[in-house]
Amino acid sequence: MQKPRLPHDLPIQTFKRIDDPYYSLCMFKSESICDETIQPIYFHQVVFKHVSFNNVVFSNIDLMDVIFDHCDLSNVDFSGGIIHRVHFKNCKMLGMNLSETTFHHVRVESCQANLSAFGFSRLKHVVFDECFLEQSDFYECTFNKVEYHQCQLNEANFANTSLNGVDLSTNSFERLTVSLPELSGCTVSSEQAIGFAKLIGLKIKEDASYMNKESGRDITSIQQLD
Repeated sequence: MQKPRLPHDLPIQTFKRIDDPYYSLCMFKSESICDETIQPIYFHQVVFKHVSFNNVVFSNIDLMDVIFDHCDLSNVDFSGGIIHRVHFKNCKMLGMNLSETTFHHVRVESCQANLSAFGFSRLKHVVFDECFLEQSDFYECTFNKVEYHQCQLNEANFANTSLNGVDLSTNSFERLTVSLPELSGCTVSSEQAIGFAKLIGLKIKEDASYMNKESGRDITSIQQLD
């Protein structure tokens, strides 16, 4: 995992629309970016800190060596973008549109990203760490070295997305939408394995002593797509 490559002491500036939408070597801090539709747009070696985005469409965005720190990106449209060496940290990303986007060396840490859309995206060297991703959409994505650590994934959609090499064992969910053939090679906890076994029609006879030791269950149901 490569971190954003940023110099120290970036100058602070206010976001303004410019003819050539290329922004680099600066920091946007404690401001609101509102009612902007710019595509394409480029941010290279930029830090956003305590910035709120409202009614913003930056589809086909190009982000390289960028940090979003405590930003509100709810319902922002970054679809079709290229996101390389980017760190989202403690951000609000509810309903954010990141579909058809290429992610490379991206960390999403302690973010509220429920209802976010990643469908048809390509993710390589991507880490989701302690994030809320309930009802998020990862439909028909391509994963390569994607990690989820202690995330809330209830009702997330992984249909037509191979989970080979993905470890879900530390994450919490009661229900997922998955395609059964795509589960091969996915690592799960023993509790989660019971739910996946039920998905393929196995009847689980649980040992009473085991149930006393294992008081919590991660999965109550899983939805299979044909």
